[in-house]
Amino acid sequence: MAPSLGRSAHEGLERSCGDRVRSRGPIGGVELLQAWFSGRGFGPHRHDTYGIAVTDHGVQTFDYRGSVERSLPGQVTVLHPDEQHDGRAGTEGGFSYRIVYVAPAQIGAAVRGITGRPTPLPFVREPVAVSPRLARAVTAAFGSGLEPLARDTLILRLAEGLLAADPSLPTAGRPRRLDLPALGRARDVLDSRLTVVHSAEIERVTGLTRYELARQFRAAYGTSPYRYSLLRRLDFARDGLRRGERMVEVALAAGFADQAHFTRMFASTYGMPPGRYVLLHAA
Repeated sequence: MAPSLGRSAHEGLERSCGDRVRSRGPIGGVELLQAWFSGRGFGPHRHDTYGIAVTDHGVQTFDYRGSVERSLPGQVTVLHPDEQHDGRAGTEGGFSYRIVYVAPAQIGAAVRGITGRPTPLPFVREPVAVSPRLARAVTAAFGSGLEPLARDTLILRLAEGLLAADPSLPTAGRPRRLDLPALGRARDVLDSRLTVVHSAEIERVTGLTRYELARQFRAAYGTSPYRYSLLRRLDFARDGLRRGERMVEVALAAGFADQAHFTRMFASTYGMPPGRYVLLHAA
């Protein structure tokens, strides 16, 4: 992600020599940020989103809701909307983390899709915890980017993780029913398109909300609509590479933003970059 700082999620961030921040968004109520700090990262501030982070290195120390909290590598931090907090290194080695900022309205919509009824926003009482579900969702966000269907999957996974961490709310079980005709229509759209598919289009075609669709689609087909669409685009790209087409032309024809984006997605899916794939098939 190119370095750029948005306004809504991280007002008050302070930069010093050797410290750095990279962010993308906000797009559709989601922002991704990755940061490295050697000492004091940022002063007291608040934002109007959930902030769900994974500490990657060092000890992240922060003041939050009247307590001093510490997050170690692999632990998850959940910051609630409009709650003041700061951030600093807990050791001389500094710290780094990845964080996803999500608008409460998006989490609320996903929670309604999961529970099937109006439900309060989840509240996680322990701001630092070990949560493999939330950690996986944050990690996946930085690998997939912010295409519309990828955002839907991310928000749904975060909502499921937040529900699991709030014992006062229902947990996310399997969908109570599957609308197979609607799911078939969604799959037809994803099979027929090599460009980015927008959530609103899928909602119109299926009559389901994007979060209902994401949950039912996974239950029926074993993967998310975004992942299904990505793999169909990569199938098309592999065929083009085997025919000897130029990589940049294949990438653009398959709906990727550029060759670098295509290379990242190809390698994460098949375990090798497309250039090596071409060489192996030419041998």
